[in-house]
Amino acid sequence: MARKTIRRLGELVLVLLIVGAGTFALMDLMPGDPAVVVLGEGHTEQEYAAKREEMGLNDPISVRFADWLASAVTGDFGVSFIPPHHEVSGRIAAALPVSVELAALGLLMALVIAVPLAMWSAYHAGGRVDRLVSAGTFGVLSLPSFLAGMLLIMVFANGLGWFPRAEWVRLSESVGDNLYHAFLPALTIALVEAAMFTRVLRGDLIATLQEDYILASKAKGMPPVHVLVRDALRPSSFSLITLLGISLGRLIGSTVIVEYLFSLPGMGTLIISAADEGDVPTVQGAVLVIALIYVLANALIDLSYGYLDPRIRRAHV
Repeated sequence: MARKTIRRLGELVLVLLIVGAGTFALMDLMPGDPAVVVLGEGHTEQEYAAKREEMGLNDPISVRFADWLASAVTGDFGVSFIPPHHEVSGRIAAALPVSVELAALGLLMALVIAVPLAMWSAYHAGGRVDRLVSAGTFGVLSLPSFLAGMLLIMVFANGLGWFPRAEWVRLSESVGDNLYHAFLPALTIALVEAAMFTRVLRGDLIATLQEDYILASKAKGMPPVHVLVRDALRPSSFSLITLLGISLGRLIGSTVIVEYLFSLPGMGTLIISAADEGDVPTVQGAVLVIALIYVLANALIDLSYGYLDPRIRRAHV
């Protein structure tokens, strides 16, 4: 397990280098002059040239990337091009908790919905309950997230008035108000994720329920809850755990639609607005942070397999 952990850390560093280099190169190809973005219109060519020299834009891209990377590993992503030129790390620190909370709450709600549904469906595989669950998950998967969010807003925010739409209270200000404002956006995320989790876990549970030790447990008269929770759920969780890790990293950077619908100040909103404004340092820093979270989540998921199945842990001893 120690060797596996070291290998995963090496892979993590390599992935971050590739993501950082790719993002840096793509942002370097963006049209427009960063000096104009920083200074604004109406300056002389000499002033723009001096600003480009000050920003190091005349250096080769390899030199600029090395300088940026050396600062990035210390948490310094530079200064925003857009007035009032805040530190990029500060902008990320303000936006990241919103996206992380939305992703975590959405996945938690998805698991609360998906695990009981999958167990119920798998235990009655081929029956009316199973067909109902399968049809429901197919229906939810065919529903785009922006449409699901709009429907939730129309019913629960505009219609019933139970939840706000365009407000956000940070967790540090009030836990209760924060969860109240986060419920609808998190539910929007959870619906599609729950449908995917249900289908994946249902398929694995159906296969596990055909194993000899499960049949023996049933033959002993064990109740369905014992068979499903104690005997079948844990060995059937590999695909679900993998999907969970992928979803966590993906959702942190892909909640743009949800954040836009509910006017939330998260990472998706930060990246889109920074890209529109030509704020290169903010985009580079935000993308690298999201990539770091993504690879860390997947590395932890991979290492957790040894706990879920001791055979994997023994195979690496």
